[in-house]
Amino acid sequence: MTETASRRTRRKTVLLSLFVLFLLPVAARAAFFAFEERPRSFRDADWSSVGRLPAAAAHPDARVLVLSGRTGGWKGVVAVHSWIVFKRENAKTWTRYDVVGWGSPVRLNGWAPDGRWYGTPPTVVADLHGAEAQALIPKIEQTVKEYRYANYGDYRIWPGPNSNTFVATVLRAIPELQTTMPPNAIGRDFRPGPYAGWSDSGTGIEASLWGLLGVKIGWVEGLEFNVLGLVAGLDIREPGIKLPGFGRVGLDLWTANAATLAPR
Repeated sequence: MTETASRRTRRKTVLLSLFVLFLLPVAARAAFFAFEERPRSFRDADWSSVGRLPAAAAHPDARVLVLSGRTGGWKGVVAVHSWIVFKRENAKTWTRYDVVGWGSPVRLNGWAPDGRWYGTPPTVVADLHGAEAQALIPKIEQTVKEYRYANYGDYRIWPGPNSNTFVATVLRAIPELQTTMPPNAIGRDFRPGPYAGWSDSGTGIEASLWGLLGVKIGWVEGLEFNVLGLVAGLDIREPGIKLPGFGRVGLDLWTANAATLAPR
């Protein structure tokens, strides 16, 4: 085989891999999405509590949760919205932080802590109780206070900074949580410049160009390839695959349904 033919073969292999790993899953998810019954607008959507998170006064332990729900419109084909919920020990109320794309980005208690997002019940990304949760809450509050994209006009849907960028920033401040955001949390990998170093969980390494192109490998993150914010890869810790649009697909329920919001 000539050098020219070899280059063509490699190029075809790369293009085919990109198609299979990134474009084909998005096209399949879009086909499913087209037949789903979804709210037509922000006003039509159900934002109410799913009723599974107990009243804060009835749950004395400190608790920290990371939640996500599929976003609205055609963004919902590929992306979820994520937020942080917590309460201190014996606190009488829950605290919820989101970032949104209108007005002042950082919102405090804009919705019920376990509220639906665009009609979608939340899934649990992380859930920590007791003394460990209590110790993390000051770090969370300090990170929220110092979030650099908290001004009018800072929000950007793609590649970020958006709601998932905000939650990822919090998780980087509390690697003790040992978690990673859903693969379809587009914007989670956004950074203001090129980055090479520890992954968000501190259990692996990562290299990224502004969140548009990157790779991660680690115990919590598994193996991930990021192309234009779309993520494909493998989960090592809990075997499964990660596909654009679908998120993580495995035999286990990596993101539990809303029923797991009840106290354990």
